[in-house]
Amino acid sequence: MKTSALRSSLLACLALSACKVGPTYVRPAPISSTAYKEAALFRPATPADAMDRGHWWTLFGDPDLDALAAQVARANQDVIASAATYREALGLVREQRAALFPTLGVSGGYTRSGTLGNGTVVTTTGTGGIGGTGTGSTGTGTGTSISSGSRSNDRFEFGANASWTPDIFGGTRRGVDAVRRSAEASAADLANLRLTLQGELVVDYLQLRSFDAERAVLDATIVAYKRDLEITDNRYKVGVAAKTDVLQAETQLLNAQVSSADLVRQRGVLEHAIAVLAGRAPGDLTIAPRAGWTPVTPAPPPGIPSGLLERRPDIAAAERRVAAQNERIGVAVAAYYPNITLSASGTQSAGGIGSLFGTAANVWSLGASIAQTLLDFGARRARVAQARAAYDQTVAQYRSVTLAAFREVEDQLLGVRLLGDEYRLQSRSAAASSEAEQLTRNQYKAGQVGFTNVIVAETTALSARRAAIQAGFNGQAAAARLIQALGGGWSTGVADPPVRSAR
Repeated sequence: MKTSALRSSLLACLALSACKVGPTYVRPAPISSTAYKEAALFRPATPADAMDRGHWWTLFGDPDLDALAAQVARANQDVIASAATYREALGLVREQRAALFPTLGVSGGYTRSGTLGNGTVVTTTGTGGIGGTGTGSTGTGTGTSISSGSRSNDRFEFGANASWTPDIFGGTRRGVDAVRRSAEASAADLANLRLTLQGELVVDYLQLRSFDAERAVLDATIVAYKRDLEITDNRYKVGVAAKTDVLQAETQLLNAQVSSADLVRQRGVLEHAIAVLAGRAPGDLTIAPRAGWTPVTPAPPPGIPSGLLERRPDIAAAERRVAAQNERIGVAVAAYYPNITLSASGTQSAGGIGSLFGTAANVWSLGASIAQTLLDFGARRARVAQARAAYDQTVAQYRSVTLAAFREVEDQLLGVRLLGDEYRLQSRSAAASSEAEQLTRNQYKAGQVGFTNVIVAETTALSARRAAIQAGFNGQAAAARLIQALGGGWSTGVADPPVRSAR
């Protein structure tokens, strides 16, 4: 009869545990835009925040960059630490899920008792047990040897116990769902960190290559300035040039050499930063200079995806924290309801270990208990209010991240569009100023203009050439940051091939 009643209670608990108190999660509506103001065309995107973004940096067409950027995901220490945080979150999910199931345990004991010849009673005992949760105690024993001729009795015992608190009102399941959503947010945090660091490495590398190009321009300019100084000095020696011409030529040469040395310093700093991003010591990485570097700027496709919510891992992380906090409201609400605990235990004992599971005596028990807080002076109500306030906070943070994402895309779309025009105009300016420089230098040799005209023309040409290189880098950096702002690529499909900027 008792067994039938217990079975009925178990079935009733299982049926009740299908319910969950608390609010059902509905994804909050983000603050969104129907189109990008800075994009000529627009198309919606489908959910893809978990997509494999692939090697988006290959759009810049540089094998050295490809090798370095790929190292970030597997060797950067911040990425490794974030991956460990994600694994920790997964372990917490498994721990929370275990609370949904019963706990089981077993125990065993041995007792030997007897009477010595002088009437002294001696007892030797040993116990041991194993918990169903994976922990337990090793056997222990105490006693005194019984001499021959004494009378003794042996007693062996074996017991088992089980307990279960059914999740009738869904509080435990809400807790499991909360940590699961938090783990998903940790996974999105990892993806966002990887994307951010790879983007930082790409921009640093492109800046380093622009320094190589500037250094090549300065080296060629220094050679020309040395020739100018030699010509001016010879003209001064024969009396057809003033001493001030020589001093101006020497000053210009020294300034160019200083600029070249400073570029070497800046390049070294970038090389050190790239090494750390790739998970290597700065002394273990040397990137060979490349004087003939030409910028490759990926061109955005005609239709830019607008569904940043479905693409960017930082927005996905923020949304999953909203979902986790919604579940915590349910946990707080579940505290209003009683907890029911079912327990069962049984013990068998016998005088010999061989008969322990045979005709041994046994004792068993079945039970159920219920616990309910009747008066807590508003503590549970306060916890529910805290949970709801925390939920409102995560919703606002989610929408704030969304707004920042749209702003970043608009900024970089504007940059890509205008910096491309700037690069083309600056390249034409560099070509025109270089031609003017050569003409002025020839006029000076012919005695038609003074050396001051040469200084002005050469300074203007050098500035224009360096500005053209910087404009090329700025366009590349804007393209890299646009890719980041869109979540790691132009689309959910195969990356578009690189497009070289027009010279």
